[in-house]
Amino acid sequence: MLGENSCELFKYYNVKEMHGLNYLDCKSYNNTSEDAYIAGLTNKSPIDGSDFCFINLQRCNNIVDAILLVIHEMMHLALDLYNYNLNKEEEILTWAETETRYVIEHLNKLLD
Repeated sequence: MLGENSCELFKYYNVKEMHGLNYLDCKSYNNTSEDAYIAGLTNKSPIDGSDFCFINLQRCNNIVDAILLVIHEMMHLALDLYNYNLNKEEEILTWAETETRYVIEHLNKLLD
C-alpha cells in the first residue's frame, strides 16, 4: 500500500486508531520528508486481520531512501509470513527482495 502521507493509512481503513497509533496524533505530527509519524508499517489489517505493508511516499526522497524503506518493511512482512522461522532464512530474504523489486518498479513508473 502506497500513501502520500502517514495519515492516509488511517483513511484507507477508515479508522481513528490502529496498532497503538491514532489519527489525531498523526494529523498533529510535523510530518516532513525527513521525519514522519509513520514512514512505513507492516502489520495486520484492523478490518479483516490480513497482512498489509504501508509505505509513506513522503519519505521516499530518492531511490535509495525508497529502496531502504521498502526492503525494511518487506523484511518485517516476510518474517511474519514465515512465522519467524529463521531456518527459512534464504526464503525470507528472497521473498523480501522479490517484493521490494515489485514495489520499486511500480514506484519508478509513478515517478516517470
